[in-house]
Amino acid sequence: MCGSELHTLPEGVQRVARALQDANHPHAPVMLDGAARTAQEAADGLGVQLGQIAKSVIFKRKEDGVAVLVVTSGDRRVDEKKVSALVGKIGRADADFVKAQTGFTIGGVSPVAHLNPPITLLDQDLWRFALIWAAAGHPHGVFCLQPEDLKRLTGASVADVAQALTTEVSEENR
Repeated sequence: MCGSELHTLPEGVQRVARALQDANHPHAPVMLDGAARTAQEAADGLGVQLGQIAKSVIFKRKEDGVAVLVVTSGDRRVDEKKVSALVGKIGRADADFVKAQTGFTIGGVSPVAHLNPPITLLDQDLWRFALIWAAAGHPHGVFCLQPEDLKRLTGASVADVAQALTTEVSEENR
């Protein structure tokens, strides 16, 4: 990407593209035809497994109002108790808070290029995959990376922040 093609992209995607370029990341953002507001939409649009989508979830730390970004696999749910144990009590963040803190709208929150750098945690389950896809600052924008790239780009800690998977065994299968 030489820079001129950035001008046709939405502002948030341009910001992400510049951050990736500055970090010498090998993959530029791509725009999908359909929306990728949810992990399932992104996986369907890319033809990848749901778990390969690195979904960004923003919380608000209660003690000081700082944004907390948790990046987890699309097939996992964030365990708020585990996150709170690591960063302090958190609460849900509304759309206005997310936009003001990150510069992105919900459904397009990238793990990089935030207006105000959040506290960031990466879920260890992302390392199940060689390649993952993250939002690129717009509901149609995504970029490809490896989990180690995500760690390098964000400077974040890797932790167990997903809910435990439960498998129910029926009586006849015991």
